[in-house]
Amino acid sequence: MKKAAFFDRDGTINVNTGHLHDPKQLSFIEGVPQLIRRFNEAGYLVIVITNQAGIAKGFYTEDDMHHLHKVLNERLQREYNAHIDAFYFCPHHPDFTGPCQCRKPATGMLKRAIEDFDIDVTQSFLFGDMPHDIECGERMKIRSYEIQEALHSELSI
Repeated sequence: MKKAAFFDRDGTINVNTGHLHDPKQLSFIEGVPQLIRRFNEAGYLVIVITNQAGIAKGFYTEDDMHHLHKVLNERLQREYNAHIDAFYFCPHHPDFTGPCQCRKPATGMLKRAIEDFDIDVTQSFLFGDMPHDIECGERMKIRSYEIQEALHSELSI
């Protein structure tokens, strides 16, 4: 089984500008690319788990989001020698598409990633900036941390 570091995207990896989809507005939160690189070097899969309600709201398309993820990963590689192995996203919002099993704090995205990559949750971490991120990880018995707390602590990887 593999170990993984799961990261929320907006507010955790990048500055949350509100429905980010334009690569020109992408800026990393200080210290996070280096944390991702530490997990890469330690043999962890790095997987993004992100709610993307802007798709349901019509602010941008899935193609726009995939393009942003491609640019995000290219910049991580070029500027920090770091990378993300996979992106999982929820394109829903209950007010626009009804309830789903993937929107955090629901665990659908995590369950899919765990199954797809044969991940051992007892050796894995989750990082987020919102209570629903942490709740999602804790529901799956994954050690879950608020990103700012993690950046200012001595994480044992």
